[in-house]
Amino acid sequence: MSIVKINALTVPAEQREVLEQRFASRAGAVEGSDGFEWFELLRPIEGTDQYLVYTRWRSEEDFQAWMEGPMKAAHQGGGAGGGERPKPAASGSTVWSFEVVQQAAPKPRG
Repeated sequence: MSIVKINALTVPAEQREVLEQRFASRAGAVEGSDGFEWFELLRPIEGTDQYLVYTRWRSEEDFQAWMEGPMKAAHQGGGAGGGERPKPAASGSTVWSFEVVQQAAPKPRG
């Protein structure tokens, strides 16, 4: 079954809009990657300042290929026009890895 990677990003309140805009502007950056299955950016509602970046992959190998290729290139490049990269919106990051062992979808209604 698939694997899930969750990147827990600690984001100060004043940087939330910046983070969300950066993710919106990267739309399509991962969707064409081999083995990519799903992406969600989860905004905290209460009790935490951590955003969760949820990605689902066909395999660990597919995730690693994306990390070493397109993701690495995107994060090493300069800002717009090749200038300095902007300051990160998150002040911390932790990646969690999971294997999908059970899943369910809504039943069709007839």
